[in-house]
Amino acid sequence: MPTSAFVRTNLYKDSVALMRIAQVVLAREGVCRATLLMGTPANKEILAQAGMRGAEIEDARPGDLMIVLEADTIAALDAASEECAGLLEGERAPGSRRAANVPLRSIAMAHAVAEEAAVAQISVPGPYAAAEAMKALRQGLHVFLFSDNVPLEQERAIKALARAKGLLVMGPDCGTAVIRGVPLGFANVVREGAISLVGASGTGLQEVMCQIHAQGSGIRHAIGTGGRDVAPEVGGSTMRQAIDLLAADAGTRVIGIVSKPPAPAVARQILDQATAIDKAFVVLFLGSNLADERLATHIVPVTTLHDAAAAAVALLEGKGFAAGLHHPECAQIAAGEAGRLVSGQRYLRGLYSGGTFRTEAELLWRDLGVAHTAIDLGDDEFTVGRPHPMIDHSTRIERIAQEARDPSTAAIVLDVVLGFGAHEDPGGVLAPAIAHAKAACAKDGRHLPVVAFVCGTEEDPQRLSVQQAKLREAGALVLPGSTAAARLAGEIGRLAAHGQPR
Repeated sequence: MPTSAFVRTNLYKDSVALMRIAQVVLAREGVCRATLLMGTPANKEILAQAGMRGAEIEDARPGDLMIVLEADTIAALDAASEECAGLLEGERAPGSRRAANVPLRSIAMAHAVAEEAAVAQISVPGPYAAAEAMKALRQGLHVFLFSDNVPLEQERAIKALARAKGLLVMGPDCGTAVIRGVPLGFANVVREGAISLVGASGTGLQEVMCQIHAQGSGIRHAIGTGGRDVAPEVGGSTMRQAIDLLAADAGTRVIGIVSKPPAPAVARQILDQATAIDKAFVVLFLGSNLADERLATHIVPVTTLHDAAAAAVALLEGKGFAAGLHHPECAQIAAGEAGRLVSGQRYLRGLYSGGTFRTEAELLWRDLGVAHTAIDLGDDEFTVGRPHPMIDHSTRIERIAQEARDPSTAAIVLDVVLGFGAHEDPGGVLAPAIAHAKAACAKDGRHLPVVAFVCGTEEDPQRLSVQQAKLREAGALVLPGSTAAARLAGEIGRLAAHGQPR
């Protein structure tokens, strides 16, 4: 297959921009692969593992852009290369006067123009990210650090400086935040309110925000920390600092913490810190059972994303909270779906774009003793040469077809994430794949349940109800959130395993 690999020197584009460009190029007829990565050693290794590293890009530096294209024909490859070059040039809008201005080439220059700015959003190659973060902190700016591949010792250094200056570093590898209604990274449109969140989980933070919004309440702040923040080497630096800031914020009445299990010592520090604060707390350490902990009465431990949102709303309204998500109709639906399965259909297949969604499902399915395979298609191993599945659904479409062909598949579970940065019509893209998979199974004499949920709001650009409708029209069972979807699928799997299918 014709392949083209080349380097654009001294050209930086952040990862979201590169994903968008790759998505446009991949949409061209005959284009099989479009990979755009900065020339860092880590990215070169990713290309090498995928068999895509050639002499053309060997000398690329971290500030250079590596481009690898593959197409069915030379003509398609040439057209893809031309379009890619045009997209990278980024033509200015008609009437733009930017060319007459001096380019802003540093954080200091940008801050001089926007003196009222409080946050610097940074997305540069990992080897340079800490240095830019240090510059922003010295300018008195909080930092939203989207960049990944930042060395651990550098993360510790920038967070130490931030703490000394009373500033916050969200990240590295922070994908989501909302500060007083302003979204950063991948984020949803939610109403403002009196609940604030701190999360070492991007999609988990999005889901809890959207569930709070769905229950009629709103978000004051949602502060992402980056997943490594709660590791023992970092010590929960940003999370503990964010909790202090929210404790002092008069507009925050309830604080929610969303994270995969922190290191035990970090978890103890966070819980002790919350104990000393006179505000209501909801704590979700996904996969950790805090029921045996002796917690203060104003701290409510939960085990699912749904309960994290429901408990926060209940505390805000001064109501009691009882854990659990009960949809009586789900048991009936599960029984009906399981009753249509044939012998041998017993495995759940979770095809997620969010790692926290996958983890929550695996925990719920483990408790039910259900056989399953759940993957996060946003992991690096699945995104080599492709945009993130929140932007480009082609990898997931391939996996839907693959799992549908497997006679042991009892159900497929999908998440669909809306908001800024996500695909403009994910339901419209996934619906034909779902319908085709179900039809192919029916032709083979098998029923295929497809369970889905949409993480988003009606105010998001893609509109929650529109996306849900497209999935339902394709035959998917659409649940109101990640926890409900995992539980319905788990019940189908449980009934399948116990011999209910004919």
